[in-house]
Amino acid sequence: MEMFSLVGIRNLTVSTLLLACVSNAALLAAEDSKSQPSNEVLRVSKSRPVSRSHDYNRNVYYKNKLEFSLETGWLPVNIPFVFDFLTGSLYNKTPLKYTLVPNIASLRWQMGNVRGPFILRGNWDLTFSGTYTEIPRGPETRYWAYIMGIRRNFVRPSWRVAPYLEGRVGLGNIDAREPKGARWAQGQDFTFTVMLGAGARYNITPRFSISAGMGYMHISNLYLSEPRYPNYGINVYGPMIGFTVPLSKRELSKSR
Repeated sequence: MEMFSLVGIRNLTVSTLLLACVSNAALLAAEDSKSQPSNEVLRVSKSRPVSRSHDYNRNVYYKNKLEFSLETGWLPVNIPFVFDFLTGSLYNKTPLKYTLVPNIASLRWQMGNVRGPFILRGNWDLTFSGTYTEIPRGPETRYWAYIMGIRRNFVRPSWRVAPYLEGRVGLGNIDAREPKGARWAQGQDFTFTVMLGAGARYNITPRFSISAGMGYMHISNLYLSEPRYPNYGINVYGPMIGFTVPLSKRELSKSR
């Protein structure tokens, strides 16, 4: 009987140890299965692409992109011609005051991708524009012109705001009033124009942006009306606003 008791106790002990091993294995398997989703989430989070801000501006500024922009301004401040020092003229202005309201429709062609060091990083766009300018103050009443020029966009990787500098030149037609007796007015209808600007563009989305800045506008006939009528010209500046939409698009680049 004692032998049987010892055997029974030994069997009970072995059975207990086996049960403990099985239970422990089951618990480990359950914990492993529970931890699997978190590993998957971790892998997914690690596989996410580079921050959206790095690719955002690459979908706004890129080579051969075509855009349409519409701008308007209020230019009431009269100043001398900014390039008088190059023409040998005196740096002065006439007593006649003008206010110009340019309305500019433009086709913009981005000539390259974003590149350049630090503060100079950006791209260039070539601009072809048709303008109608109202003249609420001054003897003339309107001015039609075709102008073209170039703009430098200064683009930072994570900014929706891009400062710019631009310059445009062209030719046009104004209803000149000096031949009709208006002192200090324009000497002939056919004229040339120069426009300079600086401001910032805010990209609301890759397909729509607004801009605001300051613009300078010069109108004169390049002395073609002389000696019969003096070439006084118009030189004004003031605020400009506008919006831009793309005429072409591309898929968001996956590379930096």
